[in-house]
Amino acid sequence: MLLFAPRPARMRGAEACLSGLEARRKGSGPSEGTHSPASNRRASVAKCAMDDGAAAMSALNGQTVLVLGLGHSGLAMARWCAAHGAQVRAWDSRESPPQAEALRAALPQAQVLGREPLGAAALAGVQRVLKSPGLAPHDASIAPLLAAARAAGVPVQGELALFAEALAALRAERGWAPQVLAVTGTNGKTTTTALAAALVARAGRRVASAGNIGPTLLDTLAAALAAPDALPEVWVLELSSFQLDGVEGFEPDAAAVLNLTQDHLDWHGTMAAYAQAKARIFGSKALMVINRDDPLVRALVPQPPPADAPRKPKAPKFQPRRVCSFGLDAPSAPGDFGLVEQAGIAWLVRALPPDEGVRLRKGEAPEIHLQPLMPADALRIRGRHNAANALAALALATAIGCPLAPMLHALRDYRGEPHRVEPVGVIGGVEAFDDSKGTNVGATVAALEGLGAEKAPGKLAVILGGDGKGQDFAPLAAPLARHARAVALIGRDAAAIEAAVGAALAGAGVPLQHHATLEAAVAWCLAQARAGDAVLLSPACASLDMFRDYAHRAEVFVAAVHAAAAGRGEVLA
Repeated sequence: MLLFAPRPARMRGAEACLSGLEARRKGSGPSEGTHSPASNRRASVAKCAMDDGAAAMSALNGQTVLVLGLGHSGLAMARWCAAHGAQVRAWDSRESPPQAEALRAALPQAQVLGREPLGAAALAGVQRVLKSPGLAPHDASIAPLLAAARAAGVPVQGELALFAEALAALRAERGWAPQVLAVTGTNGKTTTTALAAALVARAGRRVASAGNIGPTLLDTLAAALAAPDALPEVWVLELSSFQLDGVEGFEPDAAAVLNLTQDHLDWHGTMAAYAQAKARIFGSKALMVINRDDPLVRALVPQPPPADAPRKPKAPKFQPRRVCSFGLDAPSAPGDFGLVEQAGIAWLVRALPPDEGVRLRKGEAPEIHLQPLMPADALRIRGRHNAANALAALALATAIGCPLAPMLHALRDYRGEPHRVEPVGVIGGVEAFDDSKGTNVGATVAALEGLGAEKAPGKLAVILGGDGKGQDFAPLAAPLARHARAVALIGRDAAAIEAAVGAALAGAGVPLQHHATLEAAVAWCLAQARAGDAVLLSPACASLDMFRDYAHRAEVFVAAVHAAAAGRGEVLA
């Protein structure tokens, strides 16, 4: 039974799903920004955190490393290794690698190999191979090299492994033990990472954020160590499946998988491999923060073997993982987070434990008290999917002992990240939203469901299309039929989208039209929309068939909305 009633939270009980976290971290520092022996010795820890930048990563000293890929991550790995005494060789298959000039300027002594595919000969004298996350292991230009490295016992690592190795060394050698929160998922990573960092900072902790879309992990760590008087107490990392694939030794305190939908299958091959890469974010000990609304995410939690299953000799005893869930329904386990409607208002809530000392009849379920946190409408970020992101961020920050009160203030203040269901303005009662970062089907489904529920009984005039990356567009059909006023298609894979959703839209009486330009699509959608509706750019596709990148696509969309307003003699509200 669920009881929706505010009552003082006994933190020991309210955090029941987090039991044991602080025991594992005993002696690692204060959990709520209070002074402790660990914080009192911070100055001495900081002073020796980087002894000439070498001692904490002595394993690299004298090694020769081969860096594959000269993007931002590859450059960061090269600089980090060189700073810690390694000889750097670098390779990229592109004619003009984006960071080649920066590498030559920073490390003129680095050896840059030619663009030719690499084989076993490239391993001569190499102690580590460091692969940039954008390079798929099956890429024909590096696959023979990687196979040879495995056969020869040469480690193949990425930036995340170097980061984890550095933190472990600094903890062992210098006593610096920051807590680590990590976020992954097909969609919502950047928003949830930024939110979690904002919550931790408002709770009074020094926080550093890095990862997938930048800044890089190692550049951020190097900058932190260069200013040792302000070392981060908490790291919040946004991690992609590319960064997580095959990683070993990464052990965050708490980690979240937000959702799993079809994406990057050209890189991973199968959904199972994609999910397996995402699951590496939990390491062996982290509190698992999971989206209970997503069955693929729920399936990542290890389950005990059946009671009648034969046990193998010397097999380790099954150890259940600590789990905290979030979702857009009422939570049913102490410490979980969710969403509950009360008197017509949707509330973010947390489940508290049942009253202690209450005797239960046999078979009677204990009462779960729901602590209301804040109305969902108080969030500045729009859509129910962003309410889920907020709940995930709360679960992560709570896992390391951050108090709720200041975090709720931070949630109210957070304005969101660019191009993620970002409000552009209102024309004639129709609001325009830029979700150009919605580059896959899952992101667009989340935007449709989230914004569609918010705008109801209004509808959405939706702009879809671009480079579909081989995705299955069928999951768009149902939410479009439910929430769309009209659908405009642009880009290379417009026909594929129509084939997947056309019948459902026709059955729901939703008009669909192809357009040669984004500007034409905006004008048509505004003509179809009614007061109270919204125009939503959420393409479910990459942008490179028509634009420089998703940010350029957003610029064109926003300019078209402004032009439409000017054409009507209106100023965007």
